[in-house]
Amino acid sequence: MSAPVLTELPTGLDDLSVWPASAARLPDGNLSVGGVSLADVADRFDTPAYVLDEGEVRARCRTYRAAFPDAEVMYAAKAFLSRTMVRWIDEEGLGLDVCSAGELELAVTAGFPAERIVLHGNAKSPREIETALRLGVGRVMVDSHSEIARIAALVGPGSRQKVMVRVVPGVAAGGHEKIRTGTDAQKFGLSLTDGSAQHAIARVLGLPQLELSGLHCHIGSQITDVRPYLVAVRRMVGLMARIKASHGVTFPELDMGGGHGVAYRPGEAALDLTSLARRLTRELSSSCAAAELPVPGLVIEPGRAIVAPAGVALYRVLAVKHTGSTLFVAVDGGMSDNPRPALYGARYAPRLIGRSATAEPVAATVVGRHCEAGDVLAVDALLPGDVRPGDLLAVPVSGAYQLSMASAYNLVGRPPVVAVHEGSARLLVRRETAEDFRRRDIGV
Repeated sequence: MSAPVLTELPTGLDDLSVWPASAARLPDGNLSVGGVSLADVADRFDTPAYVLDEGEVRARCRTYRAAFPDAEVMYAAKAFLSRTMVRWIDEEGLGLDVCSAGELELAVTAGFPAERIVLHGNAKSPREIETALRLGVGRVMVDSHSEIARIAALVGPGSRQKVMVRVVPGVAAGGHEKIRTGTDAQKFGLSLTDGSAQHAIARVLGLPQLELSGLHCHIGSQITDVRPYLVAVRRMVGLMARIKASHGVTFPELDMGGGHGVAYRPGEAALDLTSLARRLTRELSSSCAAAELPVPGLVIEPGRAIVAPAGVALYRVLAVKHTGSTLFVAVDGGMSDNPRPALYGARYAPRLIGRSATAEPVAATVVGRHCEAGDVLAVDALLPGDVRPGDLLAVPVSGAYQLSMASAYNLVGRPPVVAVHEGSARLLVRRETAEDFRRRDIGV
């Protein structure tokens, strides 16, 4: 049975609203990003491949700096990190939020100032804490009671380390239950409701090796509504007031985390950054005034919102077939280079590039090459009815949580990252090869 034909061109089919601002239509059905033809990138660097628009990354960094002129903006490295990305973030004046010794060491060896780095993570190893202290990170985020003693024990004689306590404020927000981090009964942070956060703060205040620079919370990811952030601010200020009453101290910083949502397909909602900045800072000021507290310096941690819309994934179609009423389009990548659809039910809008298509659009399921039924990249994707092997598909909003979460499943090498800017393309991260796998496997 053939796939259903869409008799009218749907509104989003030729919509470039979720693409980088530099995206432009070229003749013969092709697209360019950063002044570079995506088909040319695929020919030169092969597929699958990630394309990253340098101009888009930098513009989004500047947008954050303009929206939050008095706040400290920390880029969340877990979204995507490379040496070149480190340089862009540094040059645009952002700080860096890392979650492992690997991310930390890559950033520092790439020249990023350690004092502008925060070490996160719910289960930091002694080695990671020691590395952070040795390199001189600006702050370490305390995520559990056991970390307090561990950090204090590793601080050298006569030294002090700035720390923040991660608080769970009891706010539910986020695009999927697996990425909601502001409620109890999940692995991150210390609960506000059961007193764990207050107890941890008291312990930190009692240790001369540690300097409590402020509090932190992160309520979830892919959030498109400002209101949960306002609720979280009120609860965090309430905690600050109780700490002042019981310990006589105030904090210079309040880190409200990130989780700022973006649109992955035309017509989807995204977090209004201007509204967030205006309402968040106003709520913080008014809540502190009501509690008779000084207003702490605001810290935010965007990751996805900076890099996701700057990325495009390129795939080559390997097979097209009908199974019942479903048209399956299989490509040369899949869940090894983008696990988000399998993990969170994420939805993308692939687009045919590299040739003109006159066939009516049809609804297709774009699947990967891996030996899993759940290896699906896009459901109900609108593609020309004559889509065929050898075609190129481009998937926008692919800059975050793809390479950083990629795996070696089926020993399929991870794709390269190609930066495009002002008409030129250059390799940032090379493709993983069979030789890489052989070198790691030392058994006989």
